[in-house]
Amino acid sequence: MQYWLFKSEPHAYGFEQLRADGTTPWTGVRNWQARGTMQAMALGDLGFFYHSSIPRPAAVGVCRVVKAAYPDFTQFDPSSEYYDATSRPERPKWYMVEVEYVEPLPHPVTLAQMRAEPRLEGMVLLRRGRLSVQPVTQREWEIVLELARA
Repeated sequence: MQYWLFKSEPHAYGFEQLRADGTTPWTGVRNWQARGTMQAMALGDLGFFYHSSIPRPAAVGVCRVVKAAYPDFTQFDPSSEYYDATSRPERPKWYMVEVEYVEPLPHPVTLAQMRAEPRLEGMVLLRRGRLSVQPVTQREWEIVLELARA
C-alpha cells in the first residue's frame, strides 16, 4: 500500500463532488514529476483529497485509486483546456488515474497545521507544494490522520 495526496481547487472539483460522483478520472495533470507519480500508483492505494487555492487549504477527505494510470483523454481534445497538440494517441504524454470517494476526515487538516507539525517537515506538500499529485509516506499518512482526529 502506498499513500498519495491529490490537490484540487474546491470550486473546480471538490471533495463533495467526488462524494456525489463516487469516482472520477484525475485529468489535466501537466507536470512531468506528477505524471511519474501517477504512473507509480496502484489499485487500492489511498490518498488525501486536499482543497487548494482557498484561504485555508486543507486535507479534507480520503480517496482510493480504482484505476491505474492510463492515457489522459483530455490531451487529445482540442476543446479541452488540457489539450496538448504535441501528444499523439500512439505516443501519449500525459496520464491519469481514477479515484473513488472513501470518507471525509473527522476534521480537515489545514496546511498551517501541517507546517506547525515538526514530524511533517519533510512532507512533499511542505517542500514542493505546487504539485497536483504527490507521494505521502506511511508515517506522514498516520500523522495527518492523527491530526484529523484531534
